[in-house]
Amino acid sequence: YAPWCSACQQMELAWESFAKESEHLDITVGKVDVTQEPGLSGRFFVTTLPTIYHANNGVFRRYLGSRTLEEFQNYVLERKWEAVEPVAGWKSPSSIMMHGMAGLFHLSGWIRQIHSYLTGTLGIHVWISYAIFILATLLIGLFLGL
Repeated sequence: YAPWCSACQQMELAWESFAKESEHLDITVGKVDVTQEPGLSGRFFVTTLPTIYHANNGVFRRYLGSRTLEEFQNYVLERKWEAVEPVAGWKSPSSIMMHGMAGLFHLSGWIRQIHSYLTGTLGIHVWISYAIFILATLLIGLFLGL
């Protein structure tokens, strides 16, 4: 979820109620703010919000049902998740490829912080910051090419 997402806000009450009921269902329910954890949004390949996953014994399934407390409970109690196709192996959050995707999301956040530091804190013009990143990219490419 993200704090600014209106669809996330609409289902928040149902999700919080589901989390409170989780002890009775013998499950764990959680939520992750993708603005605070960009690596996880990359690792789980989150393209729409809210995105819900069901994880059981290392197998991940994307929940696409209704966003109501009753449907969340039925998904678990009636074992509806068994009829859902698991996430493909290469797209699984535990795969090496998705670990790499998480790394790219962390890298982009790091680059954004450096850019903000250069332009905001040091007062460097935006285009000069871009030029620094272009130069750094070329130098790293040359170094790796050697």
